[in-house]
Amino acid sequence: MQIPDFVKRKKTHAKISCVTCYDYPYAQLLAKTDIDFLLVGDSVAMVVHGHPSTLLADIEMMCLHTSAVARGAGGKFLVTDMPFLEHRKGLSKAVSAAQRLLRAGANAIKIEGAEGNLETIHSLVTAGVPVMGHVGLTPQFVNTFGGFKVQGRESAAAEQIVADAKALEAAGVFAMVAEGVPASLGKLVAESVSVPIIGIGAGVDVDGQVLVLQDMLGLNPKIPRFVRVFADVATTSLDGLHAFDRAVKAGTFPTAAESYT
Repeated sequence: MQIPDFVKRKKTHAKISCVTCYDYPYAQLLAKTDIDFLLVGDSVAMVVHGHPSTLLADIEMMCLHTSAVARGAGGKFLVTDMPFLEHRKGLSKAVSAAQRLLRAGANAIKIEGAEGNLETIHSLVTAGVPVMGHVGLTPQFVNTFGGFKVQGRESAAAEQIVADAKALEAAGVFAMVAEGVPASLGKLVAESVSVPIIGIGAGVDVDGQVLVLQDMLGLNPKIPRFVRVFADVATTSLDGLHAFDRAVKAGTFPTAAESYT
């Protein structure tokens, strides 16, 4: 999948699939699937590094994980999150950060929010950097929101999210994520712009869906309402680990066939 394919898929009403990916082994696995693109999200700060929010992801962390995913992804389209405040340090530093992420292996970057970002996004796009937008629950604004809360339930807030989506489209984004909004608002946002809306907790009437890989595989003990566990990898992994422990302590591992002569 490439940039022109995103709008084509929206025009033909063909849904777009995406999952997050943070490392080489899972990238290799995902390369064998039909999932359309991968997101190296700043959620890596929470999912992999155990931080309470995405704010602890920095440019070094995002480049490190992007390069690992790129080596294993088999050419899948990669979008990487611009880390918190990196694009707010002036255009020159935003361009430098985008350049580092693209050199690490990203095909595009994602920037959260519209207000204060539109000029930077337009400048990056005109410089040849594909940018994905992000509206609704933008996790980098967790302190402003007072937590990870559904956005756009009030009419004024919903109207602002639609206005933000239109402004991001005008700035040149090729697609955008709509996160944590009522299903009716997700549908309205998708109908209000010509670029695809990739939903996460935004209902079914958007142009595609993204989930955190570890959530959908059951590796996160706290599963949000909008997540479906498609495979219980946690239980399978625990079974294997318990079996290894028992085999070691019983002296049945390794066998002669598993040893060098």
